[in-house]
Amino acid sequence: MIDFDVFYENEEYGKDAPPSLVSKALGIIAGEILKDGTFSLSFVSEKTIQDENREYRNIDSATDILTFTLAEGDDFFPVPEEEKEWGDILICTARMKENAAQFHVPEEEELLRLLIHGVLHLSGLDHETNDFSSEPMLKKQEDILQNLKKVL
Repeated sequence: MIDFDVFYENEEYGKDAPPSLVSKALGIIAGEILKDGTFSLSFVSEKTIQDENREYRNIDSATDILTFTLAEGDDFFPVPEEEKEWGDILICTARMKENAAQFHVPEEEELLRLLIHGVLHLSGLDHETNDFSSEPMLKKQEDILQNLKKVL
């Protein structure tokens, strides 16, 4: 069984990432990909995500999503079966909204995309570029998104 906690650094972020949609979508996504275990998801400000990006990736800018696995090392590795604690996902709703505008997609679709992206990283998948046509992880992300949109 999959279990997760969702936190909002500011209650206003719940307007951009409604708790009911987030919980329902995460239950489906993580239930299929991770199967069981626990993880957390936090919706945070641009400042918070920039601080985390600077501290952990040496990149001094805000980003849309960061995923931290509990596995050791600099790369993403699947968490050993006996641990079942996958890690943490941070999403910046301001950046999510910018992405939606840039790519001309609804904000809800971009939210789902980021949820899938984070869970795929927790599962051990990674990508070198953001090329949706050549990166296996990003192709899988888009396939999951299309299927998820049919059931939500």
